[in-house]
Amino acid sequence: MTYTNGRIVNDADAHTMETQNWLAPYLEGEYKEIYSEVYSKREGGERITKMIDLAKARKNDPEARAKAAENPIEGAKGWLGYGGFDKEERVEALDWLGFQSQLVFPTFGLGAITKAANDDQRYAAARALNMAQQDFCNADPRMICVAFTPLDDPERGLAEAKRAVAAGAGAVMFSSGPAGDKSPGHPDFDPFWQFLQDNRIPFMLHIGPGTKRQPSKFMNNGRERAADLHGGGENLRFADFLCLWYAPQEFLTAMVYDGVFQRFPDLRGGVIESGAGWVPEFLRMLDHGWYSFNKTDQYLQAMDMMPSEYIKRAVRFTPFPNEDVGRMIRDSAPELYLFSSDYPHPEGTRDPLGKFEASLDGFDEHVKDMFYRTNYDHMMFRQSEAVAEAAE
Repeated sequence: MTYTNGRIVNDADAHTMETQNWLAPYLEGEYKEIYSEVYSKREGGERITKMIDLAKARKNDPEARAKAAENPIEGAKGWLGYGGFDKEERVEALDWLGFQSQLVFPTFGLGAITKAANDDQRYAAARALNMAQQDFCNADPRMICVAFTPLDDPERGLAEAKRAVAAGAGAVMFSSGPAGDKSPGHPDFDPFWQFLQDNRIPFMLHIGPGTKRQPSKFMNNGRERAADLHGGGENLRFADFLCLWYAPQEFLTAMVYDGVFQRFPDLRGGVIESGAGWVPEFLRMLDHGWYSFNKTDQYLQAMDMMPSEYIKRAVRFTPFPNEDVGRMIRDSAPELYLFSSDYPHPEGTRDPLGKFEASLDGFDEHVKDMFYRTNYDHMMFRQSEAVAEAAE
């Protein structure tokens, strides 16, 4: 018996909890020195390494390891989560969870890229992170590596995407902010979108790089800043949470308005861990904007579908477990939404399946299967097919 209790479930969001030296084996020369440690003291490095050491010690304690593996999703989260950074443990966790496929995103390893001083550092860090993530995911075909490539330089971004996909990555993530100094719809990125479409590789937007936080002036409220969700200082807080979906909306608006989804009709992607309650109104506003401006805007006149239809065809979204997925489906369309566990992050809660099931009460099995399985299959092209073939 597994956590999924016989239901076929694809998990659209899971993570590694990187160790201090996660990137180091994949770097050389000056980059090895710059990125030898993932966590600085200011970012709570000492606290984090203590948790990592505890998780490593657990592996040599049969009783502690058995207890942690007994019910991974209800157990410790973060670095202490079962299989957070140990790929052998993650395979065991997947056996218990029962997910058919799981997208695996990095967590704090992305910090090396966002802190880079120049493009050389940025792409060296991205390559090292992608190699580390792929090494982790190679432990089991159910784990799909999500590579990250900066889009600051169109040619280098495409080169890293090609390298990562050739190495086994099943999806490519990038910042949900502007693509360097350009819109993602700029013609310079057409080779990038063409490559993803031709190779049936989806793009991913995820909380993290490019995510908008509460502007600093709003933080100047005369009060001491609260701890984040993890009790430390390295993650988002309540006011940041309310801004999560701004950047994805801007990015997707550019992809629609600049004609990317029209030029590349088979392109697909996902907006992950940014909530989804905003999606129905976003679709309405896209179409409302078309009706308001199409008489004078030649780019709107050139569209062969309504703006919302491009999104429905190309993009899928992961709600948070405490959101009402049923209401979203009734307010928009059942093909838009995906199950995710966010394992082993605490945001995924100790029972995401149970929470989503409650919000889907009253829907028939076909709609539930779309949420748990087939919407992911649509987004992931051949990846789900390969997993199914491997299981036969």
